[in-house]
Amino acid sequence: MSKKIYRATSFIICLCILFTMGLGANAETSNSKSSPQIKNVIFLIGDGMSIPSTTLARWYNGGEPLAMDEIATGLVRTYWAAGPITDSAPAASAMATGYKTSDKFISILPEKVTMPGVPPLNTGDSLRPAATVLEGAKLQGKAVGLVATSNIQNATPAAFSSHARSRSEYDSIAEQQVFNNLDVVLSAGTYFLSPETRKDKEDLIRILKNTGYDFITTPAQMAKTKSDKVWGAFDPESLAYDMDRDPSKQPSLSEMTEKAISVLSRDEDGFFLMVEGSKIDWAAHANDPIGVISDVLAFDKAIKAAVDFAKKDGNTVVIACADHGTGGISIGSPAIETTYSGTPLSTFTDPLKKAKLTGEGLEKKFNADRSNIKEVMAEYYGITDLTDDEIKQIKDAKFPGLNWTVGKMISKRANISWVSTGHVGDEVALYCYSPDSNDKLSGVIQNTDIPKYIAKLFNMNLDEISKKLFVPAVAAFEAKGAKVEVDNTNPANPVVVVTKGTTTLKLPVNKNVAYLNRALVRFNGLTVLTDKVYVPQQVIDMIR
Repeated sequence: MSKKIYRATSFIICLCILFTMGLGANAETSNSKSSPQIKNVIFLIGDGMSIPSTTLARWYNGGEPLAMDEIATGLVRTYWAAGPITDSAPAASAMATGYKTSDKFISILPEKVTMPGVPPLNTGDSLRPAATVLEGAKLQGKAVGLVATSNIQNATPAAFSSHARSRSEYDSIAEQQVFNNLDVVLSAGTYFLSPETRKDKEDLIRILKNTGYDFITTPAQMAKTKSDKVWGAFDPESLAYDMDRDPSKQPSLSEMTEKAISVLSRDEDGFFLMVEGSKIDWAAHANDPIGVISDVLAFDKAIKAAVDFAKKDGNTVVIACADHGTGGISIGSPAIETTYSGTPLSTFTDPLKKAKLTGEGLEKKFNADRSNIKEVMAEYYGITDLTDDEIKQIKDAKFPGLNWTVGKMISKRANISWVSTGHVGDEVALYCYSPDSNDKLSGVIQNTDIPKYIAKLFNMNLDEISKKLFVPAVAAFEAKGAKVEVDNTNPANPVVVVTKGTTTLKLPVNKNVAYLNRALVRFNGLTVLTDKVYVPQQVIDMIR
């Protein structure tokens, strides 16, 4: 090769390298510019929604794909800190905080850890409240909201917005939620807000109204409200199954989801929203396939509403999964164990499609002495071959709770089997939509991976937030030379009293207010009592 040709060839090669490097640099810059800034996360939880329940709902719906199918990405492992089958409380707590915890605990760290793969507790951390992704988002200035078809004080919404040793502490959970500065709540649960039914006789509805919430109780009011702070309570205890719902009295899950998104998305800092299809679990506990189908399909519509918004918005991630499976539902039964391969789809779906109501909705159709059992079951369930024993079961059934009786009857006729009336330890399906296709949850993950992913999207450190929001109060105040006592004059509403010299600080438990020498002071976070009193560092700094 001549020197001229060599030099020309070398020059061309160098140009190619430079050009390629330039393109690479430009492509990288372009990708970084187009990579979306995630401002919003919508997390939907189908309580008790096992994979077979979605299979059944899909077949009931004619085999058409569900909205959630489009964003299916993996599986979620659901076990808790000391066992393979979880309750909703530790499951939701794991998905809210990033920590597996003890049975019935609401977003506090466990008493002990015995399951493989769960990190051991640090000394002194047992029962310490753990910050939730909702609380972290709120500290960033984001709007936050909860939507559920149960009472809002139930385990899953409670785990994102409160901290307690037991999910059954509804009065305390309700109080924490009211004082935790949520922006939107759409659910049920006035029973635990009203002075007539609360043990401490505190009027939390009045407090909500006095702190700027538009407190609403009907779909018409929900559609009309323009407020940035909305608390909707559409039933004292829980909403109806979607199949039984009166649209004039209760909104659907998708309607509540759309309204919550509409309100929260006004915040320029972004938002976090948790949506729960609560009663999938309740129906599965009762072995009621109609209730399961009803609310899986309603939950799927809520997912569609969330994904539709996310696609249009461009800065929103949508995550969906169940907290655990319930009932161990299966398509198939011993009656067809030798003929299953020749059993047509209609064998399963035809009996189900004859039902016009869930067992819960059916209760209103019986007369006082239940003398019309045959007529009601024929008209609303398509069952015309009731046995004498089945008639007796319906006649003797406790209302509410008929779905526990008729669910088994229609399951038998549709060849639907159940393992139990409790929870099961299976993995559940994971769904995730992200505008960045390279950064979404996928594969087989732990339930604790979900809040870690959300924290990454929001660029926040949940452990640092926990240290900021939940300081052991007694040790911190005593280190400042102050004296700490808990005033239990009213056991339903204890007050932490801190004194130093002429300064007195009073902290009502479960609230975000303090009285500093009688002057009202509000702070970010809550005063929480588990085994100890925990307060935000902001409160500790009030004593000098």
